[in-house]
Amino acid sequence: MSELSFEQLLEESLKTIHTGEVVTGKVIDVKDDEIILNIGCKSDGIISKSEYSNDNSINLKEAVKVGDELEAKVLKVNDGEGQVALSYKRLAADRGNKRLEEAYENAEVLKSTVKQVVDGGLIVEVEGSRVFIPASLVSDSYERNLEKYNGQEIEFVITEFNPKKRRIIGNRRQLVSAQRAAAKEALFSRIEEGMTVTGTVKNITEFGAFIDLGGADGLLHVSEMSWGRIERPKNLFTVGQEVKCFIKNITGEKIALSMKFPGENPWEKAVTKYAVGNVVTGKVARMTDFGAFVELEDGIDALLHVSQISRNRVEKPSDVLKVGQEVTAQVVDFNGENKRISLSMKALEPAPEKPEREPRPKKEREPEPIVPGLEQPEAMTMADALKAAVQSVEQ
Repeated sequence: MSELSFEQLLEESLKTIHTGEVVTGKVIDVKDDEIILNIGCKSDGIISKSEYSNDNSINLKEAVKVGDELEAKVLKVNDGEGQVALSYKRLAADRGNKRLEEAYENAEVLKSTVKQVVDGGLIVEVEGSRVFIPASLVSDSYERNLEKYNGQEIEFVITEFNPKKRRIIGNRRQLVSAQRAAAKEALFSRIEEGMTVTGTVKNITEFGAFIDLGGADGLLHVSEMSWGRIERPKNLFTVGQEVKCFIKNITGEKIALSMKFPGENPWEKAVTKYAVGNVVTGKVARMTDFGAFVELEDGIDALLHVSQISRNRVEKPSDVLKVGQEVTAQVVDFNGENKRISLSMKALEPAPEKPEREPRPKKEREPEPIVPGLEQPEAMTMADALKAAVQSVEQ
């Protein structure tokens, strides 16, 4: 039996590989665009940057070091240059697909970080395998901006698995809906009318704001936002703001909220503070042709009629007043039952001076009547004259 040469022994020691096989190699060099591995064959194995990761921004020299061991999938035994073409990412994807298949069959909840926001949805990766979550399956409500999910870790389930067509669909909405249903049931089991709750402003409309109570939304109507007059809810609240309110009414699954806490009703003390004759100060809140409404405090407005603005004639309130102006006036009428207060600025103005009247001429005193045939002294009175006349007749 002839002895084998060293070259023959070395060649026999080198393993034979096939396309699709998984090999393990040691990194012997790392370049900007490829990784070179010793895989125990005649030729070295090459992993290009594109076959290492889907992330084009990755720096291979930072990701892999000489001496590291890597597993890879054989793409070509000879890449045309006498080297073995390998893929690191496809092996990871194969293993990821296997993991996803198991999760799909078992309805398992997966957790992963959003790698990319694309037109129409989100991309996540599970052990190197990409999963697409359509925008319609991201949440149980319409999401206008998906960018907020970029880089965020989310939970989802696989609802469609077809790796041959590269169609692996994730569903987050299913979990969100289930969680919200559980939270809703828990919320309604503990709340009751009159209870004070804290929630987050979810949406604002012209007629009110929807408050997320953690499981269900409550409506805070514009008329229940303050004891005072609210022109536009958007001027008072912002989305995401935390608010404290109380449950005014529960009808089925509808929750009506209010911020008009009974103990804070300003009209309860108004009868004393704004009694007729009191002088008060407030700010002009709004104006009409017939007068101006003055805000005395939050929740209490009073009417300053155009005829009560000044002793001088005023055509329109806006001719002499402006919104936001501070005015001082006297309360001239208080109606607590109808929550109406009337003010007068005119009442505080000094009354105009009256012109002096000329003295009336004195009437001359009429002379005393003279009785015929009877002489009367100048100082005789009417009584004396009558007495003398009687005596004269008797004689």
